[in-house]
Amino acid sequence: MTDESVAPQAADEDAFGIDAFTLDDRLRLFHFAAADKRHEYLWLLRAFDRGRANYQVLLHASDAVELLKRLAADHPDATAVGDVQPLLDALADWQVLDRSYDGTRAANLAEYRNRHYVYQFTQAGFRAYRAVEDVLGARLEDAQLSRLVFPDILADLHALADANAAGDAEEVYRKLGRLDFVLSEMAQRSARFYLMLGDLARTNDTRPEVFLAHKDALLAHMREFTAELGRYAPLLAEAVDKAAATGVDRMIEYAAEADERLFRSPAERLEDWRQRWRGIVHWFAEREHSETERLQDATVIAIRSVLALLRRVTEARRGGVSRESQLRHLAQWFTSCQSDEDAHALFQVAFGLGAPRHIAVPYADPELIPGRTSWWEAEPVELARTLVQSGRSPGLHGPGRIERNEAQRERLRAEQLKQQAERRTAAASLAADGAHGRVLDEAETRVLLALMDVALAARVPASRSVCAASGSAHGVRLTLTPVAGSTTVHTVRGNLHLDGLRLEVTA
Repeated sequence: MTDESVAPQAADEDAFGIDAFTLDDRLRLFHFAAADKRHEYLWLLRAFDRGRANYQVLLHASDAVELLKRLAADHPDATAVGDVQPLLDALADWQVLDRSYDGTRAANLAEYRNRHYVYQFTQAGFRAYRAVEDVLGARLEDAQLSRLVFPDILADLHALADANAAGDAEEVYRKLGRLDFVLSEMAQRSARFYLMLGDLARTNDTRPEVFLAHKDALLAHMREFTAELGRYAPLLAEAVDKAAATGVDRMIEYAAEADERLFRSPAERLEDWRQRWRGIVHWFAEREHSETERLQDATVIAIRSVLALLRRVTEARRGGVSRESQLRHLAQWFTSCQSDEDAHALFQVAFGLGAPRHIAVPYADPELIPGRTSWWEAEPVELARTLVQSGRSPGLHGPGRIERNEAQRERLRAEQLKQQAERRTAAASLAADGAHGRVLDEAETRVLLALMDVALAARVPASRSVCAASGSAHGVRLTLTPVAGSTTVHTVRGNLHLDGLRLEVTA
């Protein structure tokens, strides 16, 4: 994992652009995907994406409406978007869109005062939108192992060695970057493929026909990938050693010299490319536990799992092989036996009725008798009468009788009713006397904190002129209202300070 894939906890003071987004800001980018009008937000962002593809970056509200009309010609669901202005403002508050003032649209002083705004994707907002679109557009075809990529990797490694030996810095940069991209994509594809196998195994419990429809393609795909990986693994390791022999330090310096990332220092670029080369070596040239070996082992294990799953599905469904067909094949095997001894051996293997079943019965506590103790000296094993007489294992008995402690239940119920009455009384006291100008007792403090938990859990960004949050319980409602300054509520546990908020409890 590179440093770029780790979201920062806090923005640097000197950062700008996407680096200025804190962890909370980045998580807020996905609010549109879980909002009540998530479908309208999605179609509006798709309109912005179409405008961006046509080099129309800055969009006014009227431009967004026009793009939505064009989308509706191909996608009727886009007509569900109503008034776009509140949607644009919400997306700007979540920093998915950037809102700026466009003074060129003002034809007179009145329009200038109306403050015409234009909107465009923020860099982080566009990435969040693309991430949602990638999830919505994901298909089963994305989860597959790429066996045809090995010849390209081998050719790139040989070209990298030649470029490094010739001192071609730009070619070294291109080949190293291509190798890093191909390996990252292959790792992601492999991870998705094995996750897909797990999903398919879980789906088998409810829809076995889905697995039976894909089993042949899966087995053929994995076997071909394993064969190609086994054939190219030694060649790739040899190519990595050849490239390393031309000088690893010089190769890293060439790649860092041609790197055009402006906001990385030379030392950071050198370290980044050094880590990428280590990843390539770890993939192919590690003598023990390389990623290639692990990938091959995982594929072999996956083939075994698919075959075991196929066997379970076939045995459960008994599809294609009936009981009559099985008995006919068994009878044919018996008639093909050369001697009576072979027939007896086949009978023993097929039915297993020759050995006494009670021999395999273990002790109730196996650790009580050492394994090296002779049968003549060990205590006998207790056997069920049905097993000795008829050879059948004893059946399971029904569940035991449930013991109920009525006195304990009544005591807990009385305690619960008492606590509910105390909470209702404290809530009524809060609604009647208010929360300010006095010291709240223990019961009132517990009710107040519970109401604040409910209110803050449902809190959403809102205008400063309306209530910020509210919650209700025990017949009362707590409302948090924005105010200038701060307010304080005195309780027996201490003072509760609310910055910029005032709370009110009403019936």
